[in-house]
Amino acid sequence: MAEHTPRRDQPRLRPAPLLFEPAEAASDPEHFFDLESIEDPRALLERATELTLAFRAAADRATEFQAMAAAQLADPRRFDRLTAADIAERADWTEDYAKKMVEFGRDLMRGGEGPGHVDPA
Repeated sequence: MAEHTPRRDQPRLRPAPLLFEPAEAASDPEHFFDLESIEDPRALLERATELTLAFRAAADRATEFQAMAAAQLADPRRFDRLTAADIAERADWTEDYAKKMVEFGRDLMRGGEGPGHVDPA
């Protein structure tokens, strides 16, 4: 499978914007970003691919922010510092994963190469 996570030295892809759906549309289990209404399979593949890339980019970026927040919360210079166990509980992670995310966040804040460089998993 091809690597889809951008490195810090590569420009970020600008995928299709993720727009929030109206509450009534989101509550319909058959409705998903209006994909069900696209009848042309070529157009459906194109739009579904755009959404897939947008969700991947959003998830990668959100993970970076999670890691930076975890690193900040674990900073020993903070008087209200949290332990890895505390961070794990707040984020619904295991303690080992929280430790990896703290290190990942520290790397990001030091100017590391980003998610393609350090894998918190």
